[in-house]
Amino acid sequence: MNSDSAGAMDRRRLLGLGGLAAAGVVAGAPLLGAGLGQAAPEESSRQDRLPPETLPGGAYDRFVAKLAAEDKFSGTVLLSYRGRTVLSRSYGLADKEKGIRFHDGTAVNLGSAIQPFAAVAILQLAQQGKVRLWHKLGTYLRGFAPDILEKVTIHHLLTGSSGMANPEHDLRRVFHSKEEVHEYWERWTRLAKLEFVPGSGSERSGACFAVAAQVVEAVTGLKYWDYVQEHIFKRAGMTGSGFFTRPQWLTEPHIAHSYMRDADGSRVDIVRNLDKGSPGQYQLGKNNARSFIDHAADGGFATARDLARFGQGLRDGTLLEKAYADLFTQAKSPIDSGKFGGPPPEFPAFTTYTMPTSIHKGQWVTGRGGANPGSGANYNLYLDSGWVGVVLSNYDDFPLVEILEQEQNAIMGAP
Repeated sequence: MNSDSAGAMDRRRLLGLGGLAAAGVVAGAPLLGAGLGQAAPEESSRQDRLPPETLPGGAYDRFVAKLAAEDKFSGTVLLSYRGRTVLSRSYGLADKEKGIRFHDGTAVNLGSAIQPFAAVAILQLAQQGKVRLWHKLGTYLRGFAPDILEKVTIHHLLTGSSGMANPEHDLRRVFHSKEEVHEYWERWTRLAKLEFVPGSGSERSGACFAVAAQVVEAVTGLKYWDYVQEHIFKRAGMTGSGFFTRPQWLTEPHIAHSYMRDADGSRVDIVRNLDKGSPGQYQLGKNNARSFIDHAADGGFATARDLARFGQGLRDGTLLEKAYADLFTQAKSPIDSGKFGGPPPEFPAFTTYTMPTSIHKGQWVTGRGGANPGSGANYNLYLDSGWVGVVLSNYDDFPLVEILEQEQNAIMGAP
């Protein structure tokens, strides 16, 4: 295996795990406490004593600037502490053809990093008593295989332990309307079959989150896209985020075009080239711009400052009551390997409701990574201290692992 292939495999493992949080590489700053909003008593007297390497001109800032100067990174990195931006740097062009520069309000396609919003939506409804996490799918939905309706619970969906395998999907199909996309994914999920007994294993599938979105729709009467826009994005002040359509992607200047690394080494704007698809780094032939609008498991868009607001909204009760925010981020079951195989994580790592979490130096961090052809995303919530770290790029071959290691060092101190 050459170094490029090995690097692509590492990225797929990392993003399949849900970011470095799942791999146990990143963790919260060394402060006492447990859970969202549980900082140590002495923390309030040290809020302004920020680690110097997190500040403008610090080691993290210099590291990313060097990558950008070498055209190895295009996008935004952001560090936020208890709702206050400490560092925000943007590099490169969001749209090369029009010369539109990146900024921290530029929205990037998230890939599977969109999945936690489905969990928050379900937990909001659970908090209101409209959904019970232990209820079987048959309580809310119809048309699935009988064993799925009778055995799979809402909890199984959110922990990736439903046993549901992804049905086959035509990656080259080009969609033309929201209605077509909605109808397709509804039919697609009903082709799912159980691969293992629910609760007996763990293997995340896009079908789980597409089904969770249908539960939200069945309970609220709203389309999932509209529910998330109103009750998550709007409530948290995420004004630049959304499930944007392909026409919006083509015309709205705050949405970054995705530049896929093609087999010949060039970068291709996938939005303007629907005939082009991934050469195999993710799924052979995949091009998210063909989807017209993304479904709950694999896409949607967010800006760096909005993802920091999402983290803060979980911490301060804007999105969920504290008990349910803790339920969202608390460990459920051990992770012993990544989605794409490989050795166990170096540090104790666990599933949560879509955002894997790990213990490092005795502290908790939860985060989520995602990727699609031409884009990559990661956001980490340092639960014990209140830090949020965000990395967004409209390249799919940038050194995410190295950037996140530098993020960790900046917040926690170098090993």
